[in-house]
Amino acid sequence: MDVIEITNLCVQSCHGCLASEKINAQPFLISAKLFTDFYSAAICDDITKTINYAEACSLLEGVVKNNCYNLIEKLCYECAFTLMENYASLIKVQVTIKKPQAPVEQKVECLSVSTSLKREISYLSIGSSVGDRREYLNFALSSLKKTRGIEVIKVSDFIETEPYGGVAKNKFLNAAVKISTFLPAQKLLYEIHRIEAEAKRERGVRWADRTLDIDVIFYGNEIINDENLHIPHPDYFNRDFVLIPLKQIAPTFVCPVKLIPLNKM
Repeated sequence: MDVIEITNLCVQSCHGCLASEKINAQPFLISAKLFTDFYSAAICDDITKTINYAEACSLLEGVVKNNCYNLIEKLCYECAFTLMENYASLIKVQVTIKKPQAPVEQKVECLSVSTSLKREISYLSIGSSVGDRREYLNFALSSLKKTRGIEVIKVSDFIETEPYGGVAKNKFLNAAVKISTFLPAQKLLYEIHRIEAEAKRERGVRWADRTLDIDVIFYGNEIINDENLHIPHPDYFNRDFVLIPLKQIAPTFVCPVKLIPLNKM
């Protein structure tokens, strides 16, 4: 993986919680590491085959100059999102925002925040067993497409399946979705829960009927075992309502736990 680095791009702007910070511009230093592949550019000596760093600097400068945020944390994420959204070839980005004149009583050289975003392919399972099931699945797809940091790449056919777990009474309509995202797994889960809530999803009895259910089955090749998130999704390989649509859109995807392709399960 190749890296383009921008170090301490200095931009005068107004960001901060204090009233004075919103009217008196101060310097901000922006650094970014852009992880990409510029082998073709190196071979051809062609700027169109790489990320134009002058253009990247202008994008960052625009984010800093044309906004007024309370927090440099917000500014940092906006810079990172802007780079990822403008350069499809970006695999990963790391952004640091320094605030040399931060209004603190202690003597410090500067205060800074950093974040990183990495592009991943993720597979989701969506399902509904209440009301207009097809409309709820279409709502899920539309909401995913509108969510910043998510691109819907492929959607399986909708299939009707029997309820799973012995609690739900209605048949489900299910599908699988392939997305490209630069949201970290936990942030992706946050957005999924937001979409479910907008669809009036009620959480209570496990495996009960629901308007909309969205599960993260795979997130790249990562194995995650957090308190509220397990990837690959536990027991997905025993659930036809997950496997059948997944095999349709990703037959050769290799599970990072079982180490076999989906079409062999």
